[in-house]
Amino acid sequence: MTEFNLSAWALRNRPLMIFLIIISLVAGILSFQKLGRSEDPEFNIPVMTAVVAWPGATPDEIQNQIINRMEQAVQELPNLRYVTSFARQGYGGITVAIGGRNSGEELNELWYQARKKIGDVRPLMPAGILGPFFNDEYTDVYTALYALSAPDITPAERQEFAEDIKRKLQTVPAVNKVNILGKQPERLYVEVSSKKLAALGLSPQILIQSIAQQSPVRPAGQMETREDRVFIRMDGQLDSKESLESLSITVGDRLLRLGDVASVHHGVEDPPSSTIRRNGEDVLAIGVTAEPGSNIIDLGRSLKETVQAIQKDLPAGLTLTQYADQPTIAEESVWEFEKAFLEALIIVLAVTFAFLGWRTGIVVAASVPLVLGIVAVIMLIFGWNLDRITLGALIIALGLLVDDAIIAVEMMVVKLEEGWDKVRAATFAYTSTAFPMLTGTLVTVAGFMPVGFAESTSGEYAGGIFWIVGIALLVSWLVAVLFTPYLGVLMLPDKLAGHAHDPYDRPLYKRLRQLVDKALVYRKSMLAGTAALFVIAILGMTLVQQQFFPTASRPELLVELRLKAGSSMTATQDAVRRLESILAQDKEVVDYVAYTGQGSPRFYLSLQPELPNASYAQFVLRTPDLEAREAVRDRLMTIFKSNELFPDLRGRVTRLEFGPPVGFPVQFRVSGPELDKVRSIADQVKSIVESSPLVRDTQFDWNEQVRTAKLVINHEKARRMGINNTMIADQLQLSLQGVPVAQIRRGEELVDIVVRGTPEERLSLDNLPDIQLVGLNGQSIPLSAIASIVPTYEDPVIWRRDRNVVMTVRSDLSDGVQGPYATQQLLPMLKPVIDSLPPGYEIKAGGAIEESELANIAIAAVFPTMILVTLTLLMLQLKSFSRMFMVFMTFPLGIIGVVPSLMIFQAPFGFVALLGVIALGGMIMRNSVILVDQIDQDIAAGAAAWDAIVEATVRRSRPVVLTAAAAILAMIPLSRSVFWGPMALSIMGGLIAATTLTLFFLPALYATWFKVKKAATAEMGTA
Repeated sequence: MTEFNLSAWALRNRPLMIFLIIISLVAGILSFQKLGRSEDPEFNIPVMTAVVAWPGATPDEIQNQIINRMEQAVQELPNLRYVTSFARQGYGGITVAIGGRNSGEELNELWYQARKKIGDVRPLMPAGILGPFFNDEYTDVYTALYALSAPDITPAERQEFAEDIKRKLQTVPAVNKVNILGKQPERLYVEVSSKKLAALGLSPQILIQSIAQQSPVRPAGQMETREDRVFIRMDGQLDSKESLESLSITVGDRLLRLGDVASVHHGVEDPPSSTIRRNGEDVLAIGVTAEPGSNIIDLGRSLKETVQAIQKDLPAGLTLTQYADQPTIAEESVWEFEKAFLEALIIVLAVTFAFLGWRTGIVVAASVPLVLGIVAVIMLIFGWNLDRITLGALIIALGLLVDDAIIAVEMMVVKLEEGWDKVRAATFAYTSTAFPMLTGTLVTVAGFMPVGFAESTSGEYAGGIFWIVGIALLVSWLVAVLFTPYLGVLMLPDKLAGHAHDPYDRPLYKRLRQLVDKALVYRKSMLAGTAALFVIAILGMTLVQQQFFPTASRPELLVELRLKAGSSMTATQDAVRRLESILAQDKEVVDYVAYTGQGSPRFYLSLQPELPNASYAQFVLRTPDLEAREAVRDRLMTIFKSNELFPDLRGRVTRLEFGPPVGFPVQFRVSGPELDKVRSIADQVKSIVESSPLVRDTQFDWNEQVRTAKLVINHEKARRMGINNTMIADQLQLSLQGVPVAQIRRGEELVDIVVRGTPEERLSLDNLPDIQLVGLNGQSIPLSAIASIVPTYEDPVIWRRDRNVVMTVRSDLSDGVQGPYATQQLLPMLKPVIDSLPPGYEIKAGGAIEESELANIAIAAVFPTMILVTLTLLMLQLKSFSRMFMVFMTFPLGIIGVVPSLMIFQAPFGFVALLGVIALGGMIMRNSVILVDQIDQDIAAGAAAWDAIVEATVRRSRPVVLTAAAAILAMIPLSRSVFWGPMALSIMGGLIAATTLTLFFLPALYATWFKVKKAATAEMGTA
């Protein structure tokens, strides 16, 4: 009984093949049209923050009484990577980062556990704290951001229009969330002078109680009658500015109107916690996020239609403008990759036509749409979008998926040239090469396993490469043994030139035969030369700059303004306006948005969120193109470097980055138990780092102290006057910052009533001693009578990491320098400091090199599995330990071509290039296993070992060169990509070297391994 031949079965069922071909093409076209589009793949950011407020507390009190307990609680979480915490004046928080690769469901469970554990310790915290407030939605990326400008109406009215717009946007299909950003809560301020209160003998507590008692909703009972139930309603509740001014307050034996005692007026949060300005104008931002897996390009079209309708209904003076348009950017990005894909497709087809002729070329070319059609169906089933990763993976696969079809057709052509009939020739490829091809395909797929299964955020981001390439290659094998024989019988002629003659008896093959023969004769020199080249390449890799992920090719710039610690919101807003005046005059800046007191919302996947900070502002600038982006960047960096216009702050100008967020590219964390010692060590680190020409603008993440005013109270004197600490604190809080005492209800909104001092009292530190207190008998007592004010300094923030004080020395890079490379060069300079560290203190590298090493460790963890799978596949095919290890030895040799390629084109070696090098090993072994199997088949057929090696190499040369040429040339469009360029160059250079190794090194290795001599005819061992 003969073995089953899938190709023969396909030829016996030709109508079925036609049906399957048509179905594959039609389903593929329909699936491709339905696939979602996005700029980048979705991946989870495994970070959660919890923030708590304790008004009046010092950073030390926040740390000791609150943050410590929160840190201890979350330390019990599984897969915990680190916990960072900060304690500021009056508030603090923790950031929990989870390691490994986690699904959305797993992260949700972890965040639930974190909330639960922190909730368990909440009763142990001091009274009067607010929170904790949790945020675990860092994965959300805004698909669109709109600016609502309304300079001629009140903030409250603008807020109402924003809420109406929000409701309309929420009805758009595929919209997940709509958030209003930059809201400044409305306030009803009651401003009163402490001197006036003291003169009237009115304590702040009585004033506050009078307002609070008039505001709440309280039940007044109900009456049950024979017919119905009647509820009793009361009037007189505070519902407006006028009702508040009319409120009666008892002062001794008199009744006074609140409006006679205090000034009542509408306003907004003052000072604001954060603001958003676009092109120099205050705005509200409305952010829209898309449902997971949706087509954001279609969503963008739907949003445009809805927004156009909204804009028509807006009253005069209100404008709604879109300033972040992810759907348009995604469409442009996808189209750029689609163009690259079409270029690669044309190149691959041109290679097949040039090498194989038009008939044979059509047979091979037909496999491309069939494979891509089936892959599109599978992508649609599993919910994969077309994005940077999947489209790049398809381009990589395009150069490989024709390999099996080329091998099958080439074998058919050879047999036709030898005089075989078409059906017999078409089925022979399955008998002779189908399973070596399958093994080679699986080995190639195995080369992509590390990125597919890497337990890291980087692996999650780029993991689609493994799945898309793997599916495409497996489908290509199926097409090669099922559809390609049928198409070959349909398209190829019955007879080819060279009928009944040896097709390899041609000058080119004769010359190749001579070269292979010499490689066998001088095998030791061949092997030694290859080993030397390998060592040189490994040494040369140290000269190639290391990289994590490259800079994005988007026209935006991020500009950060960092004022000294403790700066007021007013000072930050002043700096923002100064920069706005500069940007307004720059013709290459299309528009700009300033976020003061906070960072930009996440409009881009790799944007790192910034915690709220009154001394921080971030601009997002949009330029027309990359050339303008670089010009604007240079001008801004020159302005900040001169320190003339902005002497009071640090300005930072950065481009957007690909991949997971990193922050400053060069970072060194100094940590330990004692703050003063950590600060001393950090000073040494900073002086060394800033001396390097590889970095610029070296700084601490925190180190500046801020001034405070300490009240030294004469407690004995204060008690004699009937004054205690609580009364002093309440009066100062009321006069300086204000106290929310009640709320006015207006529709859905709640407006806080805030009692505070007059501007004269609360805006000048010089007036602090004159603030008046009310004594036991109603007498007026200035603060200076019972307390002295001592200027002091304290740390405005304390940062910790894993419960140790941590201070980070961080730097940006000089142009042309990569973060990992700069860190590697700085570490030896820091070694004397590291070696002299006392116990309990450490210096660790962070930034790009840390994230890169984490990604590489995650990839390395999959290596044993990849090696095991590869060896298993090789053993199943070759059934020999010797042959298995011989083929496996060719795995790393592609590095011989990778290093020169990267050095010639001055490309860095980063995470994406590493994936290319690993996958390259699988491509090399693919050709090696097919060649070794062919040699063994020839020897088994009775050929002399020497002749079998030479002839098998000659016969395999055309498909090897052709498949390599297709893969190399298909990478040309990718080589122009900022993201994929280093990988494309690595694969191109590696395959050029690998093709030579397959044709000359592998035969020499085979002959050496099995001690083959030219006259030998003995059977080869199978050990």
